[in-house]
Amino acid sequence: MLTQNTLTQERKLKLRWFVAMSSLPLLGVVTAFGIMPQNEITATQLKTVVEEITLPPITPVAGSAATFWRNERVQRGDTVAELLRRMNVEDVAASEYLRSNQAAESFRQLAVGKAVQAETSMDGGLLALRYLSNSGSQIVIEKSAGGFKASVLPPQLEQRIFMRTGEIKSTLFAATDAAGLPEPAANQLAEIFGGDIDFHRDLRKGDKFTVVYEMSYSNGEPVRTGRIQTAEFINQGKSYRVVYFQNDSGHGDYYTPDGKSVRKAFLRSPLEFSRVSSGFSLSRLHPVLGTWRAHKGVDYAAPIGTKAKVTADGTVSFVGRQGGYGNVVRVDHQGRYTTVYGHLSRFASGLHRGQHVGQGDIIGYVGMTGLASGPHLHYEFKINGQQRDPLRVALPDAAPIGAQQKIAFQEATNSLTERLSLLSSTRLARID
Repeated sequence: MLTQNTLTQERKLKLRWFVAMSSLPLLGVVTAFGIMPQNEITATQLKTVVEEITLPPITPVAGSAATFWRNERVQRGDTVAELLRRMNVEDVAASEYLRSNQAAESFRQLAVGKAVQAETSMDGGLLALRYLSNSGSQIVIEKSAGGFKASVLPPQLEQRIFMRTGEIKSTLFAATDAAGLPEPAANQLAEIFGGDIDFHRDLRKGDKFTVVYEMSYSNGEPVRTGRIQTAEFINQGKSYRVVYFQNDSGHGDYYTPDGKSVRKAFLRSPLEFSRVSSGFSLSRLHPVLGTWRAHKGVDYAAPIGTKAKVTADGTVSFVGRQGGYGNVVRVDHQGRYTTVYGHLSRFASGLHRGQHVGQGDIIGYVGMTGLASGPHLHYEFKINGQQRDPLRVALPDAAPIGAQQKIAFQEATNSLTERLSLLSSTRLARID
């Protein structure tokens, strides 16, 4: 609706009309203007006129039908119908295909948080659906003349570097969660520093960590947590730093900035996260027998089914049931060392005597077989057949960087140590 402002007499006298003819009609209307004498202007009363003009209907251009892309994430409790509804898909055939077709099974199994992209026509018909399956493959479901078809494409991966810092307030896992560190990277952190720091006994409130790690992305979605590139852990005021280096033969490991291996020949603990329920002792009241006897090992309390790892490279010398140990695995290392893992609920699939195992391999699962009052892992560390306290015995180091690799090591890791120093200084400045 147009509004007419009151014009002053002076402005009315200056008003002049002109004649113009539009060379092209506007919405099919030809507008004409004429010159009115000045005396007629003053005598004419202005009126407001409102008129509805019917616009011609929009005719789509052939071959240019509009389509729309919409993004959604899978929510807890979602059904196929609900997810399609949020993406404004109104297509019975597409809904039936996604609910029942074997080729769309990966769509029905998508984890909470997974992103889905849908291309639709103006009337809500599904033209294409794209997503990353739980295994990281790209899935494309497209409409064709004969219905819908699904294609599996290899993921287009890109590597991104992430940096996280955290402070211990209760447990390591709580601190890594608070810092936003993915669980696989948190497990790596515990393994890397596990030879120097006993996370069951040595962890203190106020300890800090800094981590630089890789993440693999496909179509903007994270698909896999990669390797830690460099990290620092400050435990009870002492700083431990590591960098990852891969030599010419393709073997990679973690070293201190000056080239010493941080990997011990033995892990300090066979479990990633648990608590010591009973330590090494020459005299302990047995919880089942009720008698005083030596306990020449360490008990780690953990839920039944927790994975038990072999603490060093070695050869399995016994797998089976043995008296109070219940289900037990014994592994020999380097000729003079032996480790024992007792009260297991079950063994790793296919584990047998004479099998070579590598440090960190899963050999069994926590249980309470044999003489056990609750679920835990009994762990022994022997040197020349004599039990030693695994929490206190000095563990041998792995080999350092060789002289021929020293220059390559420094060139490859200098940027990592500089980045770690920058992160550490930034963290300290923020604390101050």
